[in-house]
Amino acid sequence: MYKKILLPTDGSEYSVREVERATKLLAEGGEVIVLGVVIEIRKTAFHRSKDVERTNKEAVKEAEANVKAMKDLFDDSINVRTLVKKGFPSEKINEVAEKEDCDLIIIASSGKSGLHKFVIGSVAESVLKNAEKDVLLIHD
Repeated sequence: MYKKILLPTDGSEYSVREVERATKLLAEGGEVIVLGVVIEIRKTAFHRSKDVERTNKEAVKEAEANVKAMKDLFDDSINVRTLVKKGFPSEKINEVAEKEDCDLIIIASSGKSGLHKFVIGSVAESVLKNAEKDVLLIHD
């Protein structure tokens, strides 16, 4: 049983599976941290500042909605906290796992289709390769 579990989410349909696993593996009195990571768009010569700011704000709102939706899947008896961080997903996931002293990271192997499937799959792979914590990879 694990005392603190990190659940990174991109809002995919696999969240339910991750919640089920976390619920089964969480020690009594333990904590789950649901994490959303936002990749900020930087202003370039091709982007207007206003558009970049709006896009970044929308990305944060979407991540906040995703972590809330995942939190809402848990029974009220389970201690769940949400976080939204900005950065490169695999790096931020491992950073939060270390900083929060999590015992386990549960992550889906891919949550989207097409190009997003490749990107999300590579995030899970990078987390798996670089984590200093236990990782449970949920296959789609």
